[in-house]
Amino acid sequence: MEDALTSYTAIRQISQFVGAVVFFHVSEYLLAIYFHGRSNVSCSSLLISKHYVIAMGFALVEYIVEIALIPQWKENWFLSNCGLVMILVGEVIRKVAIVTAGHAFTHMIRIYYEEHHELITHGIYSIMRHPSYCGFFIWAIGTQVMLRNPISLIAFVLVLWRFFFRRIPYEEFFLRQFFGPHYIEYARKVPSGLPFIR
Repeated sequence: MEDALTSYTAIRQISQFVGAVVFFHVSEYLLAIYFHGRSNVSCSSLLISKHYVIAMGFALVEYIVEIALIPQWKENWFLSNCGLVMILVGEVIRKVAIVTAGHAFTHMIRIYYEEHHELITHGIYSIMRHPSYCGFFIWAIGTQVMLRNPISLIAFVLVLWRFFFRRIPYEEFFLRQFFGPHYIEYARKVPSGLPFIR
């Protein structure tokens, strides 16, 4: 097992995974500070929850067990590199969404209208209503494709899709309250950005 964990494959894939996770969370936090100011940003903007830690921990355990038992499974570099591309694409989509929304972007669903709150419909938001969710979905699934984790891949797809399937209607309920017919028309024309979620 020790040889498997010190192999080129393990070092490269685990390094890419850790690098992707660290960059994602640190950049989310720094962008929140940039747009909202340090005094208005809490550690919740790191987006690290108990469930998230459990999911990522499970993914690492799966990786370690599989590389110890079937190391050749992890060496399909075409698929692993496809996962790395997914990580990069997801990261770019999410960060473009955050920068496009600017001050209007928050990590928490707004349930009260604020004076400076505006509906963003330009840029990437003209292509999909929830590009930040789309970006995270692609990024998270990409981490498991890159690690070649079949169990975690299936679990991530199912759990994340279910999460967004519930979150998007909840968020859009408030958006309809805030922006009325303007949001309804926007939602009618622009897809959510996630598969099978209207």
